[in-house]
Amino acid sequence: MKTGTIIAIVLGLALVLGGCEFVQTRNKLAVEREAINAEWGQVDADLQRRADLIPNLVETVKGYAKEETGIFTALANARAAMSGARTPQEKIDANNQVSGALGRLLVVVENYPNLKANENFRQLQFSLEGTENRILQARRRYNDAVKSYNTDLALFPGNVVASLSGFQREDAYFKTEPGARTAPKVQF
Repeated sequence: MKTGTIIAIVLGLALVLGGCEFVQTRNKLAVEREAINAEWGQVDADLQRRADLIPNLVETVKGYAKEETGIFTALANARAAMSGARTPQEKIDANNQVSGALGRLLVVVENYPNLKANENFRQLQFSLEGTENRILQARRRYNDAVKSYNTDLALFPGNVVASLSGFQREDAYFKTEPGARTAPKVQF
């Protein structure tokens, strides 16, 4: 065989293998991007469930703590921000507002022993606690999906395929707000 033929065969084989690698990497990035969307859907559904529980919780607390209007206003504003949020980052920011307002509400509840004994309140608090756990798990899965996707975008050959195919880094991670790391003070 001639040298030219051997070089043509090697180049052809390299082109076929490179094309297969390109397609495989592009498909993997597409699957990971869809996983992010699916995980975000679960986070969004859990956040909506929590937002739906809040009015009932507020109404129950209002019966006992009428003078705590600032907290009720903060919760209403946080829920409105959640309803108006469209992008994942906007929803993450609104979620942080809701979490802060709920934390302040639960601190206020400590001042009302009759409220803590109320069956409706206890049931709502139990539902809210379960929802918070679901949100935590959904956030964790979402962040893992974002991390996996972003990692594959940064590594070779993913970075080359991404630049040629229009895949972009996903920056909407759920993070803990700095104030959330300190426990609220409860006084009895």
